[in-house]
Amino acid sequence: MTAQPTGTSLWIRQFHPAPDAATRLVCLPHAGGSASYFFPVSKALSPKVDVLAVQYPGRQDRRNEQCIDSIRDLADALVPELLPWTDKPIALFGHSMGATLGFEVALRLEQKGVIPVTLFASGRRAPSAHRDETVHQRDDEGLIAEVKSLSGTDSQLLGDDDILRMVLPAIRSDYKAAETYRFTSGPRLAAPIQAHVGTSDPKATVEEVRAWSEHTSGDFALHTYPGGHFYLNSEAPRVIASISETLSSPPS
Repeated sequence: MTAQPTGTSLWIRQFHPAPDAATRLVCLPHAGGSASYFFPVSKALSPKVDVLAVQYPGRQDRRNEQCIDSIRDLADALVPELLPWTDKPIALFGHSMGATLGFEVALRLEQKGVIPVTLFASGRRAPSAHRDETVHQRDDEGLIAEVKSLSGTDSQLLGDDDILRMVLPAIRSDYKAAETYRFTSGPRLAAPIQAHVGTSDPKATVEEVRAWSEHTSGDFALHTYPGGHFYLNSEAPRVIASISETLSSPPS
């Protein structure tokens, strides 16, 4: 029997509890991101969907904890925190690094007999579409330049020395996790995968994102949008509508 969630986990943020929702959506942030990025998603989907946002160690209220710089280690740590929430059907949404983490989390959940309703993979090439990247090895200025070029963090925050001291270790750790991840061949997910990407994303081409189809034995869908790596910032209503429609549709 699955234990009932307590809502006290350091890993889970539930901004708009929706106890009557039929499905839960777990949102996994991008590199350097935090659970609060998904507050608008939670607000938009509640009370139809019970949205959980994941808070990684090393940022905001967890900034005094050691960061985890491995996707697999993050997944190993997160899955036990999610299992109590699997008393309802669960879906996963990850953006950028969060999509790769979502894939590894889905693999672990399926090994435990929990098949996610859908894995929504946003702004990230498929696990098998490897690139050699070493942004995490750059100096602070180089790392800041990369983040600014992707528009993933407010430039005003990056100009504040105190904020920088707090966020740079988490950003660097997350980049290391994403860039050192290597896909290992194994069983495909049973969960369907729905991929979303901006057509001018420098970190993931449409074809690299289309390769997510190789990682599921279920249905696959690809949605493209105008915009770059953080196309979500302008296209959120369309993405949220797609998620809502998918989660409200009966399983095929």
